[in-house]
Amino acid sequence: MSTKIDLSLSRPNRIYRPSEPLEGKIVVKSASSISHYGIRMALNGSVNLQVRGGSAGVIESFYGVVKPITILSRTLEIRPSGKIVSGTTEIPFSITLRNPKEDNSERFYETFHGTNISIQYLATVDIMRGYLHKSLSATVEFIVETDLLNPPISPEMVIFYITQDTQRHPILPELKSGGFRITGRISTQCSMLEPLSGELTVEASVLPICSIDIHLLRVESVLLGEKIITETSLIQTTQIADGDVCRNMTLPIYVVLPRLLTCPTVLAGPFSIEFKVAIVIIFQSELSRLHPKSDPLTPRLWMAMETLPLELVRARPCASQTIESRRFSMIYFIRTELFG
Repeated sequence: MSTKIDLSLSRPNRIYRPSEPLEGKIVVKSASSISHYGIRMALNGSVNLQVRGGSAGVIESFYGVVKPITILSRTLEIRPSGKIVSGTTEIPFSITLRNPKEDNSERFYETFHGTNISIQYLATVDIMRGYLHKSLSATVEFIVETDLLNPPISPEMVIFYITQDTQRHPILPELKSGGFRITGRISTQCSMLEPLSGELTVEASVLPICSIDIHLLRVESVLLGEKIITETSLIQTTQIADGDVCRNMTLPIYVVLPRLLTCPTVLAGPFSIEFKVAIVIIFQSELSRLHPKSDPLTPRLWMAMETLPLELVRARPCASQTIESRRFSMIYFIRTELFG
């Protein structure tokens, strides 16, 4: 059996805050005892920026990879030179992410996996075995969440209405002449600990409705030289209505935020990560049947939409927001059980 090394963190979800120690154990499995010149642990965190050719010009595409921004870079010795006996050996470790001597000067951004921006934290262990033997190493990604803001945030709901007159793109002639009206409210500032919530009502529509969807969008901006490259991409789609709905019936909006694909809104110098929410109404028509797999971000003749900015924060929701979220959750559960 060859020697194997594994890095196991203390938390199955691998989520840690900068004020907490990163704990776990190094597991070494070997058929025979091995000598080493020290066991070292390296912690690295960085913001990786890139610009794809589709979102930049010809010149910018040659310089699409921007120098990473270092967040965390630390190396510690876990054990000095010695021997590891045969069988399975577990070596515990505990490392503080934020150096208390630096007076919290390090800026930790939350883990985020985007299209052009990726914020990643890695823990790497190396068992140094000298020149005659290859070093043994293992790497694992851990997730960083920033400390909660105080005081808890109160919900900020924005009232919206969608009609034929609010559309900035061409729509079907029958929609333009006959009209439609959809009203509702939705959160524009949302705690990462709570779902995005709101409600929607179809007051009138000349055409039957095919679907009502909520699109969660990310807006990534990268500073490339003297130019800011911005790209908007779709994170996820949540359908809140399938088929034509009863008029003047309130529909709940309840969207669970995906963890690694979202993070608190970041407005930094070299980059920014922002979010938007789009309410999309798809009407039944011959054209919509011919193009069932069209790009959801591209406005079509048979679509109506309203896009609003969305600020995400890492904070505890206030009591009223939690109660309202539970109410929306119960309404969503009842509607799902009744109508599928």
